[in-house]
Amino acid sequence: EYEGDRDGEGRRHGFGKARLPNGDTYEGQYEHGLRSGNGTYRFKNGALYTGDYLQNKKHGKGVFFYPDGSKYAGDWVHDQRQGYGEYLYANGDTYTGEWANNKRHGQGTYVYKETGSKYVGCWVNGIQNGPAELIHLNHRFKGRFLNGKPLGRGKFIFDIGCEQHGEYIQPVQVKETEKEEEDEDEPPLPLEPIWKASEITKLTPWSPDDEELLVPKEG
Repeated sequence: EYEGDRDGEGRRHGFGKARLPNGDTYEGQYEHGLRSGNGTYRFKNGALYTGDYLQNKKHGKGVFFYPDGSKYAGDWVHDQRQGYGEYLYANGDTYTGEWANNKRHGQGTYVYKETGSKYVGCWVNGIQNGPAELIHLNHRFKGRFLNGKPLGRGKFIFDIGCEQHGEYIQPVQVKETEKEEEDEDEPPLPLEPIWKASEITKLTPWSPDDEELLVPKEG
């Protein structure tokens, strides 16, 4: 069903309201039969998008309310979250920063509602990766992350005015020979990196950006 403006060839053009066969509805601008311009699209499942369209795709600036109560407000490119935007998650966490292909990608800040901690730094394909700072209530960690875990040189900075320098080491998985047969199909669980402290100092200007990408130590 459609009610609204049409062009000379009878296609939807200008402002209109439509009910789609699947039960979704759209109210907004059309250009020559396609959703283009500003509009509001209501999904049958309770989701809602209001913002810019280009040739039937979310493109430009828009806000998407998801059925689970989460919400994204920001840039869109060809139906994907891309550019800069803020996402409020169903559990109350928030992410504000850069996006590519629907994923957190680039520089961004993630705030954990439960603890109040926040991660400020680099993301690659939705995962914490690269130089970053993890800020807690009375101390913070500055270093590099790889696949969501801290790895390599870094430091803990305490509000009382001192720092603990050190590095996160990736422990090596030791396989137990007698269990080999039964566990053959299961990949070993990745072990958590272990923090090895080296010294405590007064506050220093060291930053993870100061060094090249970390090279694993020999031996």
